[in-house]
Amino acid sequence: MVKTVVPKVDHLERKWYLIDGQDQVLGRLASQIAILLKGKHKPTYTPHLDLGDHVVVINADKIKFTGRKLLQKQVTRYTGYPGGLRKISLAKLFHDHPERVLSRAVKGMLPKNRLGRQMIKKLRIYAGPDHPHQAQQPNDLPNNLRKI
Repeated sequence: MVKTVVPKVDHLERKWYLIDGQDQVLGRLASQIAILLKGKHKPTYTPHLDLGDHVVVINADKIKFTGRKLLQKQVTRYTGYPGGLRKISLAKLFHDHPERVLSRAVKGMLPKNRLGRQMIKKLRIYAGPDHPHQAQQPNDLPNNLRKI
């Protein structure tokens, strides 16, 4: 009889990944980042544990959009007050805060509970090429994620 092994989060070694967002399509980049944050690229993946790694994204202001999304898509948020539904175009949000566009896309691909809120904290996004973190070389990404 084979026993199931549940990994211990305390003894987990988390890696840091540096991803360049230049000329990457938003949705495809966000899905690959979500895989790294969840830890699905590891053989020890467990859905109810946060086994993911840290991700640093640079050049978020150079992300590409397919089709006419930049012109037609509306980003909505709710302030919490009556009549507090706020809409802004994706183009304006991307122009003012390009890191928020990618952060919202990744957050939508994570679990909607305290586990997802814990995972999104391991994501750091920077609009330009400079960042204060130490990370791996680009060729150290897992084999199934080398295309990003």
